[in-house]
Amino acid sequence: MDFYELDAFITLAETLNFSKAADLCAMSPSALSRMVARLEEEAGAALLDRDNRRVSLTERGKKFLAFAREAVTKRKGLLEEFSKGSDLLSGDLKVYASVTACYTILPPFIKALSQKYPAVRLSVQTGGEAGAFNAVKEGRVLLAVAAIPEEGNAAIESTNVIKTPLIYAASADGPWTKLDGSPQDIVSSAPLVLPKTGLARKRFDKWTKSRNVKPKIAAETEGNEALLAIAQLGLGIALVPRIVLENGPYQGKFVIHEAGNALGYYDVGFIRKKEISGTQNERKLRAAVEEILSDLEADFK
Repeated sequence: MDFYELDAFITLAETLNFSKAADLCAMSPSALSRMVARLEEEAGAALLDRDNRRVSLTERGKKFLAFAREAVTKRKGLLEEFSKGSDLLSGDLKVYASVTACYTILPPFIKALSQKYPAVRLSVQTGGEAGAFNAVKEGRVLLAVAAIPEEGNAAIESTNVIKTPLIYAASADGPWTKLDGSPQDIVSSAPLVLPKTGLARKRFDKWTKSRNVKPKIAAETEGNEALLAIAQLGLGIALVPRIVLENGPYQGKFVIHEAGNALGYYDVGFIRKKEISGTQNERKLRAAVEEILSDLEADFK
């Protein structure tokens, strides 16, 4: 067994979901399953109980998890000790961001990071904005780009980058390019492609309930890119932040229908835990992140 396998097993033990763990480890579920089988063969014991509905750790699996965590922690400490003679900050900086954030919000941060700390390796996990807070809370990443709720979060610190309205996007080649009237009229006129979860969905559900609107939902999915892919098929109009259409490959492919003040604006920015913890090197990485965000804050404004 090697440290990559131990890291993957820890991820699986924490998620108890092969698909989710495989995605986090950048491998297929079948490859992860084969890796677990190799670990069980080497350990000479069943580490997981598996059926069609759930995954759980066996008693020996729990002991192996404790061993894996201890081994990974000791390795981190040893590597930090060996690098004390150098002032050069290194290590993996794990970041969570949507595809849109990767080409709109992250580039200035990445440029500053590479210039100041060239030995730091950036590891980016992509996904829908709804998953950003969980990724930070669970410690899977140190930094994430997310829509920041108005009420804030006691455990999360944020740096706002941009304010963007929510809009409805219709395929320029589809049947929903000409919709007139108020946001309520628009929602009542066309089928909708909506995010399953997240701030936009919460606002939409609250608004339709307050107006007693009965929307026709054509599809639900995670991630703005997936929403637009479905909307581009002409199945309905997608609820997304305007910034998604103003950047990247989407310009000219969609017609925008304004949501007005009904759903308000998105505050998008960087989030991280308020509590600073982890190894000495992880604390140094966090300090580097704060330094870069502070330097860039004026540019963001």
